[in-house]
Amino acid sequence: MIYMDNAATTKTGQAAMAAMTACMAENWGNPSSLYAHGQRAAEDLWRARERMAACIGASPKEIYFTSGGSEGDNQAILSAAWLGEKKGKKHIISSTFEHHAVLHTLEKLKQEGFEVDLLPVGEKGNITPKQVSEAIREDTALVTLMYANNEIGSILPIAKIGAVCREKGVPFHTDAVQAAGHLPIDVAAQNIDMLSLSAHKFHGPKGVGALYARRGISLVSLIEGGAQERGKRAGTENLPAIVGMAAALEEACAHLEENARKVSALRDRLIDGLSQIPHSALNGGRENRLPGNVNFCFEGIEGESLLLLLDDKGICASSGSACTSGSLDPSHVLLAIGRPHEVAHGSLRLSLSEENTDADVDAVLEAVPQVVEYLRGMSPLWKDKVSGKNPFVL
Repeated sequence: MIYMDNAATTKTGQAAMAAMTACMAENWGNPSSLYAHGQRAAEDLWRARERMAACIGASPKEIYFTSGGSEGDNQAILSAAWLGEKKGKKHIISSTFEHHAVLHTLEKLKQEGFEVDLLPVGEKGNITPKQVSEAIREDTALVTLMYANNEIGSILPIAKIGAVCREKGVPFHTDAVQAAGHLPIDVAAQNIDMLSLSAHKFHGPKGVGALYARRGISLVSLIEGGAQERGKRAGTENLPAIVGMAAALEEACAHLEENARKVSALRDRLIDGLSQIPHSALNGGRENRLPGNVNFCFEGIEGESLLLLLDDKGICASSGSACTSGSLDPSHVLLAIGRPHEVAHGSLRLSLSEENTDADVDAVLEAVPQVVEYLRGMSPLWKDKVSGKNPFVL
């Protein structure tokens, strides 16, 4: 099997599994208990908080453990919105290509009377500090922009955007789910007020994540109950998953530069090779791109068929089209960068990790052109384009 869907989830790493196994075998007590066994668990919880904080330049008391990126996004956005509402501020700035955890939360807030401006991202998938500065108003309660896009891999100028928000006194949240463990993060230097991440994107376990909230940021609890996480998230902490996440992030950050060099080289080989397929196009720019992200559109095919045939060849990938989740709509990200519906349906996302090899790339570069040619050969729409009856888009 050749696994190239690391943007969806990563294989749980040895560092995480070792930490989790040790925790479950030895310190399985409840961190809220006062007896010694519980307090040893509480010490593990605090050490995990310290390790997570050190990886992103934060203080341990600014780290809150969650179930993942979606919960972190929800809590950050809703907290800023509700706090802003108390001050008469009901305007939020985001972008057209955010993750649905952000977009759906913003839709909920619109139903509650908030005004939301979604900034356009252009064909390369980018937001400029000038765009943010011009969009901020007196009643702006929050700017929430992703660190790096999950589909096309474009990296936003987070530090500069954060500086604009800090200068204008507007809280700034970033969904860093695709960036954490793959790009250097320093929340203080980058003027980030809140940041959400998810463990399973950097070889940690699923179902656990963290929300960074700068000291002085008031979070609203989404889950009522006990006083865990300093009263901001009720429920007994999933300690094995938390220590596994801390170990995974620490490991990823320790090898960040060398992994980025290796994965970027594989990425560039894939981009060069896939670009040779006629009537194809790279989605997003080659610069300021996540090390492991490759996203292409191939005119004249459906992404779902492409994925199924690649799976037959032992290649795990994903499509920008949402048809695999029960919808016939193409990816909102590809539409946001200007791809027509017809082309956006025929997309392929390959996302690599440091475990991928040159041999994997060779196999993919052999398989994808074959599958694309096969699917086009069966398509009457493609035949109309080849005959000149209908024009090519790409």
